[in-house]
Formats: sequence, C-alpha cells, structure tokens
Amino acid sequence: MSRTHILVTNCNTTLAMTDEITAGARVAASPGTTITGLTPSWGVESAEGWLDSYLSAAAVLDALRTYEGAPYDAVVMAGFGEHGREGARELVGVPVVDITEAAAHLACLLGRRYGVVTTLDRARGQIEDSLLTAGVGAHCAAVAGTGLGVLELGDPARVEEAFVAAARKVLAAGAEVLVLGCAGMTGLERAVSARLGVPVVDGVAAAVRLAESLVGLGLGTSRAGGYARPERKGRAWGRPPREAERVHPRVTGPVTHG
Repeated sequence: MSRTHILVTNCNTTLAMTDEITAGARVAASPGTTITGLTPSWGVESAEGWLDSYLSAAAVLDALRTYEGAPYDAVVMAGFGEHGREGARELVGVPVVDITEAAAHLACLLGRRYGVVTTLDRARGQIEDSLLTAGVGAHCAAVAGTGLGVLELGDPARVEEAFVAAARKVLAAGAEVLVLGCAGMTGLERAVSARLGVPVVDGVAAAVRLAESLVGLGLGTSRAGGYARPERKGRAWGRPPREAERVHPRVTGPVTHG
C-alpha cells in the first residue's frame, strides 16, 4: 500500500494549536497517510487581522523553505483566510491545499450557498477576499464572527454556543451549508451540524482529503503561468544573505539562507 505524507502548516507560533490541528488532520486522514504538523519558528501567536496575516504568510513560507524533515507529498495550509497559499504553490514542488479554499469547494457540492463562521469580525474581509480569489466567493451567503479570539477557543462548550449564535445569522442570510472559519475549530462540526440540521464542513479535514486525492491522482500544481517556479535571484528573507545558495529537495527554486 502506497503511503502519503502530508505536511500541515499552522499559521501561528502556538504549539498547542499545531497539536490540535494535527490531531484533527490525523482523524480525517485515510489509512496509509502520515500527517506532520509544522509550526513557524517566528511570526504571530494568533493570526487576527491584515498585519498578522501578512506576517504569518512570510513565516509559513520561511518554515517551508527551511524544512528539513521527511519528504512530503502535499502541503495543507491551516490558516483560514490567511495569506500565503499562492506563494507556497510557487515555492514547493507538491500540491498545496488551503483550508479556506478546500472547505468552500466542498461546501459548494452540498448546497447552493454556504456561510462561514469565524473568530473575530475583523477577519471577515480577509476571508471574503480569499474566497473571491479562489473563485468561490459568489456562492458565499455571509461571513460572521463569534466574537472569540483564536486563543479563546479552548473551551468547547463556550465555542459551540458562540458558533451556533453566529451560525443562525449566516443561515438567515441564505446559507444552506456552514463552514468552520478557523483551524482551531476543528472537531466542532458534528455537534453544530446536529443542532442546526445542516452540513458543516471542517476546512482541515476537507483539505487533507483533497490533498490525498491530488496525490493519488498524480496531479501537481501547474507551472504554466501564475504558479511558475520562482525567478532565480537573491532573496535575503530579512537577514543578510550568504554567498552560497542551496536548493531544498522539495522546493522548486533557489533558496538563500541568511
């Protein structure tokens, strides 16, 4: 039996959240799939807002650039609405699946319109933009926040109640399917679905299954255009570059280490 190794990147530096996301990904994964969690060595402890998102994107790309673990077959980016997926697709030589995009695509198969319930309202603009860029924004009825920050998701009962309250607004706006709008909400889908009577999609699980499908079908990122390999040039990554450059075996382009 062939084995698939999926690298799941947390968008923040909180190790406990990486552990939770990784555990959820392993539950969703098929037999024979190995899941490895990757935490950026720098960045933000929680990504909430445009500034955090851009910092997170750079940190995640740097983590992929410098990764030295076992070879992997696909990347799942576990940051809902966060930036970086397009850059990651240029950077690595394997399929890259973003949980935002994955959840929306699956939701579109389950109903005419879907809605997203996320953490803080300030994340709504990023999520809406991410969905539009992915080509699935037209099917989104609404994005609503629970009022809970990413680091406040540790109490399942409190999160469930806040999610249900926000979800009712999304359903009233015309949504027929709900999407968990934060990787830290993984595991909430069954309880919420039972209470509200509609399908609820977890982006981490959706991304893992889609990544497995792409690997199994032998499909990779197109290099004919927007996701062409990075141009060969010096990149300091915020630190003074050394003379030598090396290419990581899973990265499609020159890597400058500072």
